[in-house]
Amino acid sequence: MDNLTHTLVGLALAESGLKRPSRFGTGVLVLGANLPDLDGLTYFLGSGTFALTVRRGWTHGVLAMALLPPLLAAATLGWSRLAARRDGAPALPVRAGWLLALSCIGIWSHPLLDLLNTYGVRLLMPFSGRWFYGDALFILDPWMWVMLSLGIVLSRRAARRAASPDATRRAGRPARVALAAAVVYAVGMAAASRAGRAYVERQSTAAALRTMVSPVPGTPFRRDVIRDLGGAYEFGVLTLAPWSYSRISVEPTGGDSPAARAAAATPVGIRFLRWARFPRFVTQHQGDSVRVIISDARYARPGGGSWASVTVTLPAGGG
Repeated sequence: MDNLTHTLVGLALAESGLKRPSRFGTGVLVLGANLPDLDGLTYFLGSGTFALTVRRGWTHGVLAMALLPPLLAAATLGWSRLAARRDGAPALPVRAGWLLALSCIGIWSHPLLDLLNTYGVRLLMPFSGRWFYGDALFILDPWMWVMLSLGIVLSRRAARRAASPDATRRAGRPARVALAAAVVYAVGMAAASRAGRAYVERQSTAAALRTMVSPVPGTPFRRDVIRDLGGAYEFGVLTLAPWSYSRISVEPTGGDSPAARAAAATPVGIRFLRWARFPRFVTQHQGDSVRVIISDARYARPGGGSWASVTVTLPAGGG
């Protein structure tokens, strides 16, 4: 998911009541909810294909989930000691065990959210590079923003007006309701995608090797569909209310040509194809060279110019 959603989840968790037992609780939850996206810095350190091979990998896998929480908790404790020397004893105590628990909650929420969309996440890194896809929510989901923001605002308003410890505890109820609503919404969207995939297969005459039913931003009752027919992709649109499936086109993957196979074997091609879920190849002959555009049908149509495509230039003998 996008970092706004991760941040809102961290804030909602804090406002639900988790921030109260320890100082820096809100900061730990919000920072932890975004911390695995440190791998996004690779976009500034190397080529786009290098970043694609790194993103949602090492910092999102099981090893990072074990190491990052204690590191975040320890860093927060170190910061609290510096702050105490400067400002004196804080009104709210710093509880090491609670900070570790909040670090786990915030950090572990991140790959679970990333699992919900079509980009996927490599949960088993570094032990396995396998991608896992939820196909439930679009990366940017305005309904999640609205639900979580509303819960945060209402809980903060209630907390400001609270005149007793009981009222303070009740102030977290809107945030808890928002988090529960977000979970129900995500589960419902995942179930709808699963049911939609089964519906598309029943409506289709040609068997598919695999099918992606992709959420559409802001529209819970529509899905974009890609079916891998083996050598060609079928593109379509699925409507959930009422149920209907419309096939838009069937287009070749382009991966069988000698030029496509040569491009796929280059370092750039290898890195890109480790990430690509529905790779497509377009071969263009240009004088004494061959230009092969490799794209991912999830996010880009052939032709280049997208972050979801790379271009490999080969000598004419390669095509």
